[in-house]
Amino acid sequence: MSGERREDGCIFCNRLSGDGREHYVLHRGPRWYLILNLYPYNSGHLLLVLGRHAARLSDCTPSELEDLARMLKLMEDALQEAFRPDGINCGYNGGASAGAGIPGHLHVHMLPRWAGDTNFMSTIGETRVMPQTLDQVWERLKPVIDRLAAELGG
Repeated sequence: MSGERREDGCIFCNRLSGDGREHYVLHRGPRWYLILNLYPYNSGHLLLVLGRHAARLSDCTPSELEDLARMLKLMEDALQEAFRPDGINCGYNGGASAGAGIPGHLHVHMLPRWAGDTNFMSTIGETRVMPQTLDQVWERLKPVIDRLAAELGG
């Protein structure tokens, strides 16, 4: 895409530490971290990123898979509370041929959906209209995720 700023190294590894606000990191756990998608399908489009390189779920340890389940629940609860969507999409792309933009670093997408949230701009204009900026979404989700994570014990 024109206008994209390339960075050295893995974009996901680069966000394992540092300023969470600057990079839209909402929560860092022991094995996974939660970040806003920089190119969202809808406002509230989240990515859950494994804290190490692994391509697929089958590459995860049992502890990573247990944490994955807890984090997915946290994400869903946060989206429900903050956005009150009609539904939720969740999934990952295992491998480049499946659409993974970063095939060597496992990440799971979760996003809120509303009845009728597809529109002519996406279909005809090949562009998306976001009703909120990433900064606004971060501000909306961050306190909810902090509270839910604390209730889960991490």
